Amino acid sequence: MFRNQYDTDVTTWSPAGRLFQVEYAMEAVKQGSAAVGLRSRTHVVLATVNKAASDLSSHQRKVFKIDDHVGVAIAGLTADGRVLSRYLRNECINHSFVYEAPLPVGRLVVRLADKAQVCTQRSWKRPYGVGLLVAGLDELGAHLYYNCPSGNYFEYQAFAIGSRSQAAKTYLERRADKGRPLRHQGDAAGEKLTSSICTVAIVGIGEPFHIISEQAVQEMVDALETREEATAEQSGGDMQDESGNPDAAAPMEEI
Repeated sequence: MFRNQYDTDVTTWSPAGRLFQVEYAMEAVKQGSAAVGLRSRTHVVLATVNKAASDLSSHQRKVFKIDDHVGVAIAGLTADGRVLSRYLRNECINHSFVYEAPLPVGRLVVRLADKAQVCTQRSWKRPYGVGLLVAGLDELGAHLYYNCPSGNYFEYQAFAIGSRSQAAKTYLERRADKGRPLRHQGDAAGEKLTSSICTVAIVGIGEPFHIISEQAVQEMVDALETREEATAEQSGGDMQDESGNPDAAAPMEEI
């Protein structure tokens, strides 16, 4: 981890023009448990995988309500995520107190990015080792943002952060309109997706930000599995020829 004294503080540039402390923070996000966000014109959904440190411990919260119109999902260092969530709540409360209106999501994200970027300019600080998916609704519609430890932020239709995020993003790009990215994350980890290992939250028009109950999540998971089984059976039936021979398509698979 020690790179010729170029990572002793965040303000020291390497000869290649890199800030290793910022890269370490971004790596901490990649090592965190998965978080996925999906946006439509009227709603935004956040989903996270709950990963416990051991079989004897409980998992840490990965989804936080900021205000009635905005919430976040995190990946990385949970302690840093709690600090930033508290900062976002204070910003929303102060704006509502002064202007008697909810803080626009884009402006909130810019303030969060500015706070993160300051940590890349001070030798006595370190970057926040957490990435945030910010889901919100304002007068301009539904929004999904990703805030990076470097201070960069981007708006997405769908995005994933945390462990195996690249595979999830590839899956989202191909099948976002009908895909099931969190289910794909569970399959990649070799474990069955249940309501006990995931958290789902939603915000949208006429629906303030809230976390969906475990019972409702389990019902959705069961319905998803039933639909997938029906699709698989239908696909298997299509492989048969008119005589009912299931091996008729075998030469096609070999080709």
